[in-house]
Amino acid sequence: QVQLVESGGGLVQAGGSLRLSCAASGRRVSSYAIGWFRQAPGKEREFVAAMTWSGGSTYYADSGKGRFTISRDDAKNTVYLQVNSLNPEYTAVYYCAAARGAQNPSNRGEYHYWGQGTQVTVSS
Repeated sequence: QVQLVESGGGLVQAGGSLRLSCAASGRRVSSYAIGWFRQAPGKEREFVAAMTWSGGSTYYADSGKGRFTISRDDAKNTVYLQVNSLNPEYTAVYYCAAARGAQNPSNRGEYHYWGQGTQVTVSS
C-alpha cells in the first residue's frame, strides 16, 4: 500500500511558476514509479511527467517538454513537479500516482495508487 499526498497548487498569474509536491509513504516506495497527471474541466486525465524512483529515469509528455521538470528528494520521500511559464490552459487538478513495474510510465492505466489532487488555476 502506498499513500500519496499532493500539495503546492493555487492561483497563479500567467507566466508564473509553481512547484507541486507529492509526499509518498508506505512499503517499498523506492520500487515504484511516480507519475504526474492533470485533468482539466471536461477533459480526460492526461500524462504530464514521471520518474522511476530507483533509477531516476524521467519521462515527459511532448506537450510539456521544457516547461515541466520532475525531481525527487529521497530524504523526504517526495517527488516534485516544477511548472514554468504557466498559461491558462494549464488550469487543472494535478494528481500524482504510483506504479510498480510500469512498462509505460505515461499510461495512466498502469498506476495503482493515486493522490487526492491539487488544484492549479492560472489567470490571464
